[in-house]
Amino acid sequence: MPETMAAFPFWVLALDYILGVIMWTLIGRAAMNIFLPEDSSFFFMRFFVRVTNPILKLFRPVTPGFLLEPLVPVYVAWFFFMIRFYLMPWLLGYSVMGMLSFPLESEIAGVLYQMFGGN
Repeated sequence: MPETMAAFPFWVLALDYILGVIMWTLIGRAAMNIFLPEDSSFFFMRFFVRVTNPILKLFRPVTPGFLLEPLVPVYVAWFFFMIRFYLMPWLLGYSVMGMLSFPLESEIAGVLYQMFGGN
């Protein structure tokens, strides 16, 4: 485990990973919706719709009615981004915003760097 990851308690990393997976799944649904309708029989689109519908339903009261339906998942993903980037570090007492930002993406980037360009 990289030393920056070891600096955080396990529950913080687990929570960030969960929020990150939700955020990226919502973004994935919006991206897939560019090419496929929501009722497509394609496996991945069915997965994205089935997994994200409960989250979109939960956020329906704070979702503006003027948003185009394909953009709603991106709008909801923005909430998860804001929680991960601002709220989590603030609640954990870090004075610098972004101190805890995106350990999930940092770890993925590190693995990709080792696979394709690192030592």
